[in-house]
Amino acid sequence: MAILVDENTKVLIQGITGSFGGRHAQLSLDYGTQVVAGVTPGKGGQEFGGCVPVFDTVSQAVAETGATVSAIFVPPPFAADAILESVDAGVDLVVAITEGIPVMDMMRVRAGMEGTKARLIGPNCPGLVTPGTGEDSHGGCRIGIAPGYIHKRGKVGVVSRSGTLTYEAVWQLTNLGLGQSTCVGIGGDPINGTSHEDVLKMFNDDPETEAIIMIGEIGGTAEEQAAAWAAENCDKPIAAFIAGATAPPGRRMGHAGAIVSGGQGTAEAKIAALKAAGIEVAETPSDMGAALVRAMG
Repeated sequence: MAILVDENTKVLIQGITGSFGGRHAQLSLDYGTQVVAGVTPGKGGQEFGGCVPVFDTVSQAVAETGATVSAIFVPPPFAADAILESVDAGVDLVVAITEGIPVMDMMRVRAGMEGTKARLIGPNCPGLVTPGTGEDSHGGCRIGIAPGYIHKRGKVGVVSRSGTLTYEAVWQLTNLGLGQSTCVGIGGDPINGTSHEDVLKMFNDDPETEAIIMIGEIGGTAEEQAAAWAAENCDKPIAAFIAGATAPPGRRMGHAGAIVSGGQGTAEAKIAALKAAGIEVAETPSDMGAALVRAMG
């Protein structure tokens, strides 16, 4: 079953005619993803890759193709409006890859999404992958920028704030012979659409997912909240890693949300909460796959 997306998901890409969006749209097509439409205002009527129609608006694309997921590869000044345009068009899921969206814009997005059916993944995230069952796990659904070839269909769910650590965890799992149900990069911005806890709940309800890797980092309290929920509600084995343990206090480290302030959001506090919840904690990034093996007993 996996979560959020599968081989039947129809995807549209906002910004498909840009170099970055176009490159990853083609990689998704090559992976077997059903990319059914692109959206770039003023370029409606064109075709991408010889097979994907381009529309001027998301509402046109949804009406013509039945797309239910939109991926955002739109420059930061216009990304918030692109997200809300997809929400207004009635899609189920918006995956915002764009980095550098102003916090005030994301506050407007959050307010605009209240009461709608749409879920937002990101922004500033690598997207998500549900590996396929074909050769080299092709034929699934790849939305975003993750390297498809490292994935293998299986029963481990991955949720992470970090793109590169997502890839590292997936590669370790694949090399251990442990495939993935779905891999979700939720992004590292202070205001995002989906939390660790949200994804843990989905993995907990998914019969295909039998174990989980959760990757967090310093800043905020999302990992502690997820650990508290898991302790009470999740019987599936979970391994975790917290990035930023050596970060100087008060120093922003990469992601906008990765800053420790007011004594909250430290790696020590997060690791303690995870261990208290019975979650196996990897000491280093290279230990993530092995930590899951330990958690699985």
